[in-house]
Amino acid sequence: MSFEPLLESDVPGFPVRRGKVRDVYDLGDRLAIVATDRISAFDWVMPNGIPGKGRLLTQMSDFWFDWLGVPNQRLDPAELPAAFRTPELAGRTVLARKASVIPFECVARGYLLGSGWKEYRATQSVCGVSLPSGLREADRLPEPIFTPATKADSGHDENVSFDAMAAVAGRELASELRDRTLDVYRRAAAHAESCGIILADTKLEWGRLPDGQIILIDEVLTPDSSRFWPASEYRPGASPPSFDKQYVRDWLETSSWDKSSPPPPLPAEVVAKTAEKYAEAARLLTGR
Repeated sequence: MSFEPLLESDVPGFPVRRGKVRDVYDLGDRLAIVATDRISAFDWVMPNGIPGKGRLLTQMSDFWFDWLGVPNQRLDPAELPAAFRTPELAGRTVLARKASVIPFECVARGYLLGSGWKEYRATQSVCGVSLPSGLREADRLPEPIFTPATKADSGHDENVSFDAMAAVAGRELASELRDRTLDVYRRAAAHAESCGIILADTKLEWGRLPDGQIILIDEVLTPDSSRFWPASEYRPGASPPSFDKQYVRDWLETSSWDKSSPPPPLPAEVVAKTAEKYAEAARLLTGR
């Protein structure tokens, strides 16, 4: 098996749409979703990838889909066309149901960090949710909060209030997605805590099947979509070390990159350290 990163899959004969990380092939009534080794930060895809990352994301999502027991996108992988059952695509390809994507990122936050921390300092609220005064960076919130964002295949996702989401999606659907998202977060955070990991926040995507059923799609509770912190190193008041791609973001912040032009290649040590962090998160959370 190659240790070179897979930056782009190539399966002739099927229409493909490429996101920041995943290549989505249209099989007619179903989808084949390939998790590549691309990594993005600040809404840019880096020119080099993280070897094995796509397989780790797929492995972790499979664990969580099973563990959560929530209706989701996956179908029997044995039914994948032969063109997708190759050594290069093994372990990183999912056969999925077709669903209408609900155009909001559903974010649950249990701790105050990132864009939430920036917004709190300006308004003492996050996405319209008022919070107590005097909170510090990385403080645990009194209760997990739901903070949706508009969904963008490329470019920047924009945080919005629940009311803004409800105005577009309808209040009944928005309420259902809020409740489902917070339920997933609370259960996953409890499991992570038992593994010595803090789940600071997570981003979920939901879709609707033709019969109206709402299912969990894309990925779930991976280092690409969540902030994981080692509990032993957590100290409120500063951004804790993490198992996610924060290491990449931190390096980019110290570089001369202006965030408005194509990003520089990641140094070998950043690639290696990021791969190590992803693998450690997978091992601790899934036991695999």
